[in-house]
Amino acid sequence: MTNTRDAIMDIDRTRMQHAPHRDERWIAAWLLACCALVFAMIVVGGVTRLTHSGLSIVEWQPLVGTLPPLNEHQWQQAFDLYKLTPEYKQVNFAMSISDFKGIFWWEYIHRLLGRAIGFVFFVPYLVLLVKRRLHGPLAWRLLGIFVLGGLQGAMGWYMVKSGLVDDPRVSHLRLTAHLAIAFVILAAMFWVALDLLFPRTPGRHDPRTAGLRGIADILVFLVFLLMLTGGLVAGIRAGYAYNTFPLMNGHVVPPEIFMLDPWYLNFFNNMATVQFDHRLLAWILAFLVTWYGWQAIHAGLNARARLALHLLLAIVAVQIGLGISTLLLVVPIPLAAAHQGGAVLLFGAALFNAHALRST
Repeated sequence: MTNTRDAIMDIDRTRMQHAPHRDERWIAAWLLACCALVFAMIVVGGVTRLTHSGLSIVEWQPLVGTLPPLNEHQWQQAFDLYKLTPEYKQVNFAMSISDFKGIFWWEYIHRLLGRAIGFVFFVPYLVLLVKRRLHGPLAWRLLGIFVLGGLQGAMGWYMVKSGLVDDPRVSHLRLTAHLAIAFVILAAMFWVALDLLFPRTPGRHDPRTAGLRGIADILVFLVFLLMLTGGLVAGIRAGYAYNTFPLMNGHVVPPEIFMLDPWYLNFFNNMATVQFDHRLLAWILAFLVTWYGWQAIHAGLNARARLALHLLLAIVAVQIGLGISTLLLVVPIPLAAAHQGGAVLLFGAALFNAHALRST
């Protein structure tokens, strides 16, 4: 009995030693606020794509472009620049300046959010460095996230440039890469915040959850892969085809799934293949999460791990429902935007779940 009491006291002392300090809690709160901004940017980016607004601003001006047109003369100048693009000449040649303003604002808000994230991240980072509130490894991790943010901005412009050519449509591969980097930035900030809020005790792991940790990591990778296929679906507008469920126009596997040659192009350019892959991954995720949840419930999880598990199960169900509804209703903008936002929440839930298991 004495040995058990001593062991419990040792664990409590270890937890107190690794409890987050006040500075760490503030840094975590700042990173979570940045995560919320990235979430907003991803959702607005989805609406920008759905409203075909992404090519409305034809210049990349990181500083000067912070201000929108402020008078009718400036609006006319921006509209005249847009008139020179293939999208206007081939698709929107009948557009009025009031219609142009509608698509301009979505792209402008998307870019403004990107600038806001850079400012909200970099200025506190600089202050923390000057005040020596950041330790070596943490400072380097945060610097890496800032570099990723710069890469994301460059990738965004690289994506837009792909649509300012004879074919007025951005590259779906660049769009998916742009989305993927946003998810990586979100994951990095969220994981660092979780590390600060819930420090892991070295050498202490519950053997009952050992087998679940690897599966939790697989779930994170699977959600990320599902997001990549969703980016391809959006990029080639595959959601406007095969608007039936559970079959794809009466087929489990559509016959045109390998109609392109060479065969590997089907995984990127074929609407049937891209949508089939997205559906297949969603089915795999649904079954794997259900099985994982059943195993985890009987593994004696602590309170935080149980919360993470329940969040993951709930968001998977909601996200699959949003995906099916978006498909059957032929991609209405509010539902499609909610589905994109749901993907971010699902990814966050998978990360939270994986981190909670590592802390047990």
